[in-house]
Amino acid sequence: MSPIPTIRLADGNAIPILGFGTGTTWFKDGPDALPIRGILDKELISTLKHALSTGFLHLDCAQSYGNEEEVGIAIRESGIPRESLFLTSKVQDSIADIPRALKGSLERLQTDYLDLFLIHTPYYTDDPAELQRAWKAMEEVKKTGKVKSIGVSNFQRRHLETVLQVATDKPAVNQLEFHPYLQRSGDYLPWMREQGIEVSSFKGLAPLTVAKGGPLDKPLEMIARKHGVSTSVVLLRWHIEQNVVPITTSSHKQRMTDYLKAIDLRLSPDEVEEISQIGQTHHFRWWGKQFFAPDDRS
Repeated sequence: MSPIPTIRLADGNAIPILGFGTGTTWFKDGPDALPIRGILDKELISTLKHALSTGFLHLDCAQSYGNEEEVGIAIRESGIPRESLFLTSKVQDSIADIPRALKGSLERLQTDYLDLFLIHTPYYTDDPAELQRAWKAMEEVKKTGKVKSIGVSNFQRRHLETVLQVATDKPAVNQLEFHPYLQRSGDYLPWMREQGIEVSSFKGLAPLTVAKGGPLDKPLEMIARKHGVSTSVVLLRWHIEQNVVPITTSSHKQRMTDYLKAIDLRLSPDEVEEISQIGQTHHFRWWGKQFFAPDDRS
């Protein structure tokens, strides 16, 4: 397997093109599950150690997932030098005090710095001034050297425009749901790149999981058969071919190895276009349905 390549961010840093996530399957619901209560997810620690040994060096986590402590333990026990890893976390519940939130994440993750720190969602406020205040606080924590790059997650264009009005240091990344059934209308991705904002995705395998049974089922199977890989690998590569950083996860060791095959796979421009065109005939949104009209693909 080839080393995982990177995308150069506008701030000069580089992000690995494929990441391993600690949300969804590993998300801890409710206060009784928080690591501070002493309840550690040993399965997650084991899974992360295997992911690291398999070749994943980009770990994506968040304060709201409730499992940063497990991530920190897995990194320490893996023996992999911190400088060899790319570590992302996100702030949400503690956004009123971003420096304090960052301090908590660093302590739980047992690290001196984050490679990428994101505002997890813009929907905690309806006040544009509050969103701008939060962004200026993100810029300040970056100046401390404890964060290499800063960005956002789940931001629509109007949210980014609000932030860009006051940004001295623009968001380097916007992580959002992106897959063939939700390709973000209105030329949103090209517009973000015009602003120097790269795109990371979650739920990228939705057409094979939560949205299975759609028009891409058979085309993906045919392309996968042609290349001798799984449909998951094809879909991950579809993201990579567009310079979108997919964040995926699994508790199955064989799937981790399988996902990394996306690094060496090459899809033809026609195959990428086929997936995109067929995907646009079907609409599915997994996260944040309450914030969008049923037919809104933005």
